[in-house]
Amino acid sequence: MKNYFYITTTLPYINANPHIGFAMEIIRADTIARFYHLLGYKVLFNTGTDEHGQKIWEKAISEKLTPKKYSDQMVKMFRNLKTALYLSYNKFIRTTNNHHLKAAQYFWQLCHQNGDIYKAKYPIKYCVGCEMEKTESELVNNRCPLHPNKELQIFEEENYFFRFSRYQKPLLGFYEKNPSFIEPDYRFEELKNFVKKGLKDFSISRPKKKMPWGIDVPKDDSQVMYVWFDALINYISTLGWPDDLKKFNRYWPGVQIAGKDNLRQQGAMWQAMLMSARLPLTKKIFIEGFITVNGQKMSKSLGNVIDPFSLVDLYGADAVRYYFLKEIPPFADGDFSHKRMKEIYNSELANELGNLVSRLTKLAEEDALEIDFENNLKKTFLSLKPLIDDFQFNQALEKIWQKVKRLNQEIDKEAPWKKRKDEREVFLKNCLIELKEIGQLLLPFLPQAGETIIKSLQGKIRKISSLFPKIK
Repeated sequence: MKNYFYITTTLPYINANPHIGFAMEIIRADTIARFYHLLGYKVLFNTGTDEHGQKIWEKAISEKLTPKKYSDQMVKMFRNLKTALYLSYNKFIRTTNNHHLKAAQYFWQLCHQNGDIYKAKYPIKYCVGCEMEKTESELVNNRCPLHPNKELQIFEEENYFFRFSRYQKPLLGFYEKNPSFIEPDYRFEELKNFVKKGLKDFSISRPKKKMPWGIDVPKDDSQVMYVWFDALINYISTLGWPDDLKKFNRYWPGVQIAGKDNLRQQGAMWQAMLMSARLPLTKKIFIEGFITVNGQKMSKSLGNVIDPFSLVDLYGADAVRYYFLKEIPPFADGDFSHKRMKEIYNSELANELGNLVSRLTKLAEEDALEIDFENNLKKTFLSLKPLIDDFQFNQALEKIWQKVKRLNQEIDKEAPWKKRKDEREVFLKNCLIELKEIGQLLLPFLPQAGETIIKSLQGKIRKISSLFPKIK
């Protein structure tokens, strides 16, 4: 029986164009997905778009479009990331899909049947930027700390609520039994401390007369589902739940990747919702940090928001992947700068890897070498599995680069171009075997470079001179 593996990103909100923060998330998810595919797993890799809620409604109105028309336009940009970043995802879910709509309504009914949804009037301090109500303890100077430039909306309305308060003990029990549920550990401690302080029921609907862009609440068409409640269900609706339980049971529970601003929603709210619906909880969640640009938080007002398409145009997909996998810490905040990007590109990709590939294949082509290699991918990749499973992409790439540097040093030391032809061929064949292993190891991280190296080493060796041409 095949092993099944499921990984999903969060769904980016489509009120703005794709940015490098989400690009980093999906590149990391793609690396894990490719790695498990190469190990022989049947992988389902999910991403998509979050398309309901007040911000989308307001954005569509400002552009004189229907919310659906606006969503259809924006989704194209997020789909284009697949080609730009050379991604391998095989599921792309939109929260406006008809199947997702029905799955969200069925999920609601399950929670309602289990006594976890009720209707009540409640005074709300609501942050439009987060699409979430805020408690007093979350506010700084009566403002949301994540969106200090936006005034809170304060109103009383009748909404449906989820009995989050019921799940403090069950969540803490689950955390205790699953000590590696959240990585890194300090984020897990942060989540546990949040739950230990006590949980308050949260609103999961909005009156349709105020905000009509959402999924209708079952048996009450005067309300639409709160965007967070609806969007979280994508992780299972994309697996065919509740219609295709065979597929769902093969892949769920799975691995999720999320930013640190989503810790509570992913690690506590979503898990309580799954408990309410009597479904298995997420297997593991990796919590990433943020990306700054030249030491500053990305902001439209500062004019430093970077879109991934422009980076790919400048450096290529593999170079962009390399920067985010190697240079940005797995869990802490990291910085992007063009200066550092160029340094890494020229010194590591062009000089070390590119130069190694170019001179080895040049010598092999000159000697008309033909080699048949054995492919033992699984054995090759198993050495990196503990690092991939711990989200340590930088350490995995460092191990590969040790091989690159060692092979470069061996060529410099042996100077094969000075050897007799028979001696040179023996030396080159050994080097090419190592180079092919490097190419194989690169496949999850720099898939285009890995594929190019492997392809050029099949049968008669062909020179590769422009794997990573230097940039100014």
